[in-house]
Amino acid sequence: MRNILYPFLMFLGLLHAQTKMTHQETIELKKKVKSHSELTKTIVSDFTQYKHLDFLSNDIITNGKLVFKAPNLVKWEYIKPFKYSVIFKKENLYINDEGQKSDINLSSSKLFKQLNHLIINSVKGDMFNDKEFKISYFKKGGNFDVHFEPLSSQIEKYIKEFQILFTFNGEVLQIKMIEPTNDYTKIVFDNRVVNKLVSDAVFNH
Repeated sequence: MRNILYPFLMFLGLLHAQTKMTHQETIELKKKVKSHSELTKTIVSDFTQYKHLDFLSNDIITNGKLVFKAPNLVKWEYIKPFKYSVIFKKENLYINDEGQKSDINLSSSKLFKQLNHLIINSVKGDMFNDKEFKISYFKKGGNFDVHFEPLSSQIEKYIKEFQILFTFNGEVLQIKMIEPTNDYTKIVFDNRVVNKLVSDAVFNH
């Protein structure tokens, strides 16, 4: 039985294997992502978040909706299994935990400002900054998997690596944030709509 299954398993492994992108392929990907990012004024998307912790046998799964409006308005609204929202607006972070509201002034913390910058750029897919990251490029199942290792020692304390999965056209399919402990948060986007009219009232807090 093992001998019969082995070629099939090898084939499945090849389907999911990563191969490094060529220099020319990375140039083309950057062009596509930059062009797509410059044309993107709003993003509305459902998402599923998987929180992986080594001491748990199963990932913690939550569902919600992302709303982005250029240049820097972001709302993460968790819907299932609990209601929780986070809004990045100008220099502030607003949190609503089932009616319990709080806010953080990002301008008072360089770290929070950097994290906000990372979040906005990762949602847009525009993170190709060699001064901030060591970047590795891979092809994976017809998509592009790009790994970003922060060069900032301050960010490294919290984030070991960002991984963004792009479509062939340069849209963001998935974001994975790996912590120094190797626990990670993976966010998979679905039903993504770009440049839909979005009212500023969505970001009221």
